[in-house]
Amino acid sequence: MLTQGPIGIFDSGYGGLTILKEIVAKLPQYDYLYLGDNARAPYGNRSYETVYHYTLECVQWFFAKGCPLVILACNTASAKALRTIQQNDLPGMDGNKRVLGVIRPTTEVIGGFSESKHIGILGTVGTVQSQSYVIEIAKFFPDIQVFQEACPMWVPLVENHEHSSKGADYFVKKHIQGLMKQSDKIDTVLLACTHYPLLINKIREYLPVDIQLVSQGEIVATSLEDYLLRHPEIEQNCVKAGAVDFFTTDSTEDFNQQAAVFFGRPVQSKHAVIPQN
Repeated sequence: MLTQGPIGIFDSGYGGLTILKEIVAKLPQYDYLYLGDNARAPYGNRSYETVYHYTLECVQWFFAKGCPLVILACNTASAKALRTIQQNDLPGMDGNKRVLGVIRPTTEVIGGFSESKHIGILGTVGTVQSQSYVIEIAKFFPDIQVFQEACPMWVPLVENHEHSSKGADYFVKKHIQGLMKQSDKIDTVLLACTHYPLLINKIREYLPVDIQLVSQGEIVATSLEDYLLRHPEIEQNCVKAGAVDFFTTDSTEDFNQQAAVFFGRPVQSKHAVIPQN
């Protein structure tokens, strides 16, 4: 008999909490287990092989905790590890469990936001270099032109609580201008990193007012709701007691302080030890 468990939400650090926040708001009835691999963060500048191994180890940790479904709420992990885990590892691990990412649900709908068919992507170096958004958007919206800008300083700004400071303006303005120089027809900009919603006020300051700014949290939450409706065999294995538990591979004290900024309310975490493959 299959056992029930919480839905796992994974990120290399804190950013996935902006996704979890929207998921809990839309689907509060389920139990959730969040893991931040803070001890090995950031993932953005690491190789495909390293990101894959780290992500796989964390997915195995979630499965050991009884999670029937794991969401990689991390664009870098989704870009560099998800497909390999789905195709190569899952079949030999547990055919009744699933691992999903944040790129596919976003690219399935992002074309519908744009009238000009010119979309801008703001992401980490790893996400931009992976070309994942360009490739996936082309599958669903072949007439869309995609323009990308890597913003390597944005995550450190957020994690050092500088996202509201005047010091952040230089880096936000620099990358907004870098993106907009690529096409004057861009009418939709996607925040392809889960940290970036915390910079949204700064981004709006430097983004032309007529451009639509899209973050992933609500999109992913809506996609998860739809997925669970379409896959009752997975949904029935998800515990529904409304509990949310947090784990980190690094200092719980540091995590609790930072996580509250991303999640929007106080967080009490536990320390997780991830078995090394």
